[in-house]
Amino acid sequence: MSGTGSGSGSVVKPAVLLLTALGLLVADQVTKALVVANIGVGERVNVLGEYVQIWHAQNSGAAFSLLQGGSILFLVVSVLSLVMVAYFHRTLLTRSTWLHLVLGVILGGTLGNFVDRLRQGYVTDWASFGIGDLRWPTFNVADSSIVVGIGILVLYLLLGNPDRREAPA
Repeated sequence: MSGTGSGSGSVVKPAVLLLTALGLLVADQVTKALVVANIGVGERVNVLGEYVQIWHAQNSGAAFSLLQGGSILFLVVSVLSLVMVAYFHRTLLTRSTWLHLVLGVILGGTLGNFVDRLRQGYVTDWASFGIGDLRWPTFNVADSSIVVGIGILVLYLLLGNPDRREAPA
């Protein structure tokens, strides 16, 4: 074997990234399809009283229903996100496998909403938490994946990246 990264280690991290992304993409698309098939747009179903609801919404904005009406912009942002995941995957290939799992979480979420925007021109949101009219913006599996994945990646890059730590004096 050569020292260029061939062998089982060179397959594990890409596989972790892709399988994680695929699993989240499937979970996102299946949950959205179930909502679309069973709940009318704008309808709400209480899961835990009014605190947790399934609320079928069509979102032409960003994650959590922010910036409505920018579908083309969000398609471009999705493509840029895919490029960034590929960049981080390549540049962080020598880092731990869990980091590639996090990149897979971001990729799966990005692909989930990207598929909706390409197919429908909007994203199906369905998870709603709150009390009465005081509610967190409606979201889906993809939105959660993107936010959690980026949050963990940022924390890693700021706090956990050994290259960024100050050298001892």
